[in-house]
Amino acid sequence: MNLKPKINRFGERSILLQWDFKIAPENLFWLLGVKDYLVENVIKSTVYINNTYNSLLVTYDNSIEYVYDDLKALQTFNFSSVESKVYKGNLYKIPVCYDLEFGLDLEALSALKSLTVNEVIQLHTAPIYTLYFMGFLPGFLYLGGMDNRLATSRKNEPRKAVLKGAVGIAENQTGIYPNSSPAGWQIIGNSPINLFDTKAEKPSIFEAGDRIQFYAISKPEYHHIKDAIRSGNFQLKCEIDE
Repeated sequence: MNLKPKINRFGERSILLQWDFKIAPENLFWLLGVKDYLVENVIKSTVYINNTYNSLLVTYDNSIEYVYDDLKALQTFNFSSVESKVYKGNLYKIPVCYDLEFGLDLEALSALKSLTVNEVIQLHTAPIYTLYFMGFLPGFLYLGGMDNRLATSRKNEPRKAVLKGAVGIAENQTGIYPNSSPAGWQIIGNSPINLFDTKAEKPSIFEAGDRIQFYAISKPEYHHIKDAIRSGNFQLKCEIDE
């Protein structure tokens, strides 16, 4: 694998580093290792670094004084010297209601894949997913590790809006919409939990490298959890990585 990225300016205040490697946990943890190393050893200014499956976007906070110096340093940097980040990731158990009221594309997906609705649910809840990154909406979880039998293309015509908490599938990934928004993913359920809170000191509890597993709940359980969240009495299941 070639560890030397394509490096380019991205707008006035950012540098984009892009690698050509597949979506895989080992590549994610190496990318996160690069992210940490650059902040600690290479980048000269205060920056925010956001990762995707195979790229890093270095965005400068206030000053662009060091952009050209950092660009030069990155172009000559030996990326193969960086070790992967050692982080197993916290394991979060997220409830999802797959009732057809929420699973707008569940029946169509099951027919397309020659599976029953229950088989689709079982295949979706079985894996432990890896959280690769968050975007395109604040708090949107991009999760890899889905069973290939569920891989499905995006919708030809996106919906104008889906409910907050909609759980969708696009290609070989799955994710959760943190707010009501337009959506081009195949929607198979809904989670009652809050993924992003602008009023919280840390708006999202999730980080790249965390692990996610879904578990199915009934519609009454869904509304019970909604009520518990509103009253502050719901605790998300989590196994903390030590």
